[in-house]
Formats: sequence, C-alpha cells, structure tokens
Amino acid sequence: MVQVNSNYLKLKAGYLFPEIARRVKSFSEANPNSALIRLGIGDVTEPLPLACREAMKAAIDEMGTNAGFHGYGPEQGYGWLRDAIAKHDFQARGCQISPEEIFVSDGSKCDSSNILDILGSGNRIAVTDPVYPVYVDSNVMAGRTGEAGDNGRYGGLSYLPISADNGFAAQIPNEPVDLIYLCFPNNPTGAVATKEQLKAWVDFARSNGSLILFDAAYEAFIQDPGLPHSIYEIEGARECAIEFRSFSKNAGFTGTRCAFTVVPKGLKGKADDGSEVELWGLWNRRQSTKFNGVSYIIQRGAEAVYSDQGQQEIKALVNFYMENAAIIRRELSAAGIEVHGGEHAPYVWLKTPSGIDSWGFFDHLLQKANVVGTPGSGFGAAGEGYFRLSAFNSRANVDEAMRRIRAL
Repeated sequence: MVQVNSNYLKLKAGYLFPEIARRVKSFSEANPNSALIRLGIGDVTEPLPLACREAMKAAIDEMGTNAGFHGYGPEQGYGWLRDAIAKHDFQARGCQISPEEIFVSDGSKCDSSNILDILGSGNRIAVTDPVYPVYVDSNVMAGRTGEAGDNGRYGGLSYLPISADNGFAAQIPNEPVDLIYLCFPNNPTGAVATKEQLKAWVDFARSNGSLILFDAAYEAFIQDPGLPHSIYEIEGARECAIEFRSFSKNAGFTGTRCAFTVVPKGLKGKADDGSEVELWGLWNRRQSTKFNGVSYIIQRGAEAVYSDQGQQEIKALVNFYMENAAIIRRELSAAGIEVHGGEHAPYVWLKTPSGIDSWGFFDHLLQKANVVGTPGSGFGAAGEGYFRLSAFNSRANVDEAMRRIRAL
C-alpha cells in the first residue's frame, strides 16, 4: 500500500478557515433563514478596479488574435509587470530592488509555503504567537517540527508571544534562530512595526546569519507615512530578507490570483558542505521547475494597478475598507470591548468580553448575532481570549453587524 506523508497527521485540527466554514455550514443548515454577516475570512468584497478590468478585457481581445496570442509566459513573470513593481513599490521608496529580483506568482500564501522548498530541514524556526497559520502548518507538513503539545504549539518551533502587554511587538529571541517569520501590518492583530523595530530584526538577522521571511501583504493599508512598507527600507535587509507581496487585498485580486516575492541577488544560505549558495538562483530554479507562471491576462490587470487611474482606484478601495475598520473600532469600543488594530490594517483584534474563550465567543456571535468572525486561538495559543473581525465587507453589512453585536 502507498505510504502517506505522516507529517500531515501531526496537524491536530483542520486548518482554521475550513473549520470556520464547517461550523458556519452546520449552523446555516440548521437555520436556513438566518441572515449571516461574514467578518471572518479576510476576503475582499468590492468589485475589481475599473482600470484592472479594462486591462484584462483588452488582454482577452489580444489573445483572440494571431499577433497578440500568448502561450506559456516566463515563469518569473512578464518583464513589464516586474518593471512596474520594482519602480512603484520599491524604488519609489528608496529600496534598491531590481525587476530581476521580483518573481510574480499566484499568491503570497503559496510563496510563503513554497519557499521552504529551497531551505534546509535543519533550520531553527521562529514565529510569532498568534501567527498566520500557514507559516506553522507548512512547516509541519514539510516535517520541520515535532508533535503538537497540549497548548497546540509544535516542538521544534520558537514561539514569540505578542499581546497587549508588549504592544503586539515580538521580542528579539534570546537565542539564535535561522528562519524568522514576520508579518507587518500584522495578521491577525493589525499591529505595525516602526523602522526602529525592523532595524533591530535586521541587525539580529545579520549578526546571526538568519533569514527573515517578511510578509507585507497588507502594506497598502498603512496610514502613517512614517511607517515602513517594505523590509528593504531598512539598511542591510537585502542581506537577510525575502519579502512577500500580494495584489489580493489592495486591488481585490483574491479571485484572480496575482502576487510576487522579492529575492535579492547576493542573499545567501549555506549548503551541507559549508559553502555559500545564492538563494536567488535556487528560487529561480524552483519556480522554473514547479510553476508555469501567472496568466497573461491577469498580469495585464496587475500592471494596470500602477497606472494613474489604477492608483486612484486602489486608494479608494483601501480607504473604504479602512473606514469600515474605523466603524468597527468605534462601535466595539462604545460597547465596552477592548480593541486593537484596525488603524493600519483591515483587521480589528478584540479582547473577548467576560472571560469567554475564543471559540466560545465565535459560537456566541454566530448563534446570537448571526455574525461570523475568527477566534484568536486559531492563530496560536497566545491568541486565546482574543477575536479577529475583518473590515472586508459592504458598509451596510458592517453597520448591521455592529448593531447586532452592540445589542447582545
């Protein structure tokens, strides 16, 4: 009989969001007339920007001609999109990132998992707690952890607790680690990092030969011009960091799929024989072998994000969701609930009231208010007693959800 990857058996429960979907499905089947409002999964709700739609339509028309037809494209992404990304997202902010260092993909979630393909299994790994579950689960699946303990934490991982007590800023480890997962603006807490805080991480990584895996999927929601959008705004980050970005949240590409990863040339790791190896070449080889690239049509849509019209429409989308976040913060605070986040990110991280545990509060909101959120404990042991609400929804639904919650 064929053998299975036994590392998958270490996963003690279903992935957080499928588990939420399972509970919601069960509730909906038992209550078919309930009017659910979903503020759980961070999926956008507003239509794709017009600039992107027009670019995609034009690309479809091109594909209908002999001269404009495109088959397999470059696995790394078309040059014109990589040029636009490098110019607008990095060089405009003083980051020395070239188009060749950008790899277009179908999602930063995929890339943050796939990056493990080029990294050794013996690396010591640090994650925040709470944490975006993919960082942990992908390492479990790849056999880079031990078993899960009673608190849900896996052996072999270094957990860095973040909470209101430390301002949701993870402390620098007091022992060397090789891989460090950082996400700012943070999912799930909505916290942000200053340049000084990121510099401390870069200094630590350079001193210890560590690699920072920096998830900046929510950078477009940063409101303070003094806060960094990229790890490469920090001197020395090219020597120790890979960055993941996405068009999903800022441009609404959750259903069309386009993202990119930045791997600086000169960034190195160590082979088994002790020699230094450039990670850019390994990632390029991985993508060329296992990935056929993002659709030409979708990449043309992503390119339109950087047009003048696209930038205006993206800004309007971001502002809309951040206004939703402000409403959630205001209404929850008025209800006497302790709230965090929601100022530079589309997520509000709230303290569950009356000592209710995270999943208990999930069920309470689902059954009594017909509102779906995300239990904090699903993001890690330190998330127990917290709860995440997403600002990705219509204004009418956000207003109604807050009315229902305040009425409880």
